[in-house]
Amino acid sequence: MAGITALVGAGVGLLASGAQAISANQKAQSAKGDVHRAKNRLAELEASRQDIVNPYESMENLSSMASDTSGNLKNRYANIGVATQAAEMQIEEADISLANTLDTLAATGASAGGATALAQAALQSKKSVSASIEQQEVANQQNAAAAQGQIDQAKMGEQQRLQNINMSEAQRMQNAEAQGADYVFKATEIRQGEGLDRAQTQVENAQGAVAAHQANRDGAIGSAIGQIGGVASAIGGAFPGKPAVP
Repeated sequence: MAGITALVGAGVGLLASGAQAISANQKAQSAKGDVHRAKNRLAELEASRQDIVNPYESMENLSSMASDTSGNLKNRYANIGVATQAAEMQIEEADISLANTLDTLAATGASAGGATALAQAALQSKKSVSASIEQQEVANQQNAAAAQGQIDQAKMGEQQRLQNINMSEAQRMQNAEAQGADYVFKATEIRQGEGLDRAQTQVENAQGAVAAHQANRDGAIGSAIGQIGGVASAIGGAFPGKPAVP
């Protein structure tokens, strides 16, 4: 009776080991499928990674925005002439006055010497008047030219200031765009790298599961082989008159 009990126990152990081996093998095959899918996912993530870009490749040469404003400068004194119209008018007035005076002297019988002295005095007066008026006219023109020169300088300075602002702002925008592109690239790279790390971890976990299930399977097979020997011994004990199963 004891031999039969041992035989039953050995048979049950053999069946259990066989069942464990079959289950572990099935789990190992399923885990291999997980490894395959995890590797495919990792390959997809690697293939879809963003291209390496140069965020400064769109930078442009802004020197064309600068223009030569020296053409706005003019010599405002170049065309300043001698004022003669006012002097001529004064001379005409002095001539008329002199003629009237000579007429008066002739009518009153004055001497020729007096007339000559009067004519010389009138000539000197005309020269003085002419010089004074011309000096005033030239001074006025110079003042006007100086004022216009200051206006020209101010206009050119303002043009240069606006030009500098435009160039500076254009450069700032280009730098901002490049820095923005660089930020987006780095942030995307970090996110994609994290995804790759997770996918790699899933591959390694699946591979570990395969190895563990295969180890369980091999252990169950080894146990089953051991159980076969136990069954043979149990048969020999249960049926002593019969030869043991080889």
